[in-house]
Amino acid sequence: MSIFLFFYFIILGGVLGSFYNVVGMRVPQKKMFQSERSYCPNCKQQLKAYDLIPVISYITLGGKCRSCKQNISPLYPFTELATGLLFSCSYYVIGLEWELVTAFVLVSMAAILFVTDMKFMLIPNKILLFFLPLFIILRVITPLDPWWNSIIGAVVAFVLLFLVILFSRGGMGGGDLKLFVVLGVVLGWKGVLLTFFLASVIGAIISFMLLLTKVLKRKQAIPFGPYILLGALITYFHGEAMISWYFKSFF
Repeated sequence: MSIFLFFYFIILGGVLGSFYNVVGMRVPQKKMFQSERSYCPNCKQQLKAYDLIPVISYITLGGKCRSCKQNISPLYPFTELATGLLFSCSYYVIGLEWELVTAFVLVSMAAILFVTDMKFMLIPNKILLFFLPLFIILRVITPLDPWWNSIIGAVVAFVLLFLVILFSRGGMGGGDLKLFVVLGVVLGWKGVLLTFFLASVIGAIISFMLLLTKVLKRKQAIPFGPYILLGALITYFHGEAMISWYFKSFF
């Protein structure tokens, strides 16, 4: 592993994470191409280049807009930092292989959807339809074993989430279903089942803690997308080892 590339991918991911923040904020509001320059959502002042340095600008500005002093959402630096770290971790785990491109694309989609779901409780079709063809192409270049695992994964994901939505009477949304179908292409059927399990467990634990600390109120709607994305990333990087351990331990 090259130390230079490791830190290069942290920086690259941070820069792209800043762009993904913009995409995640603007696509649900249909403002993606209305302005080329980034601006403060409160005072509409265009931001200077030195205000857009990933993570560092947030720290130096004290988490406030330079012009209006309005608090900047911590969602921005979190997405930038997480994208940078996940890019570098992808390189550390995979190395310079074609599969690394798949990892970068998966992290990129996760970063954008994390923003849209946290901010608007929405998983936009436009984002999923943009990434789905990319994953199909990448799974042709670097297929799962066996190759049809991606197809079965998408089918299993659709059936599973359709049944969950049907029996929970809207407990999950159509956006979650479509997201799982896309993830099924990337992860295969075992991976998508593990993702669903992990997302459910992580979501239950975090929701319980939020209820316990009264950050969350009973029957308050919360986005499930971030839990799905976290479960998918864990599965992508460690799912094979987890599934292997499970079958060796219990069968």
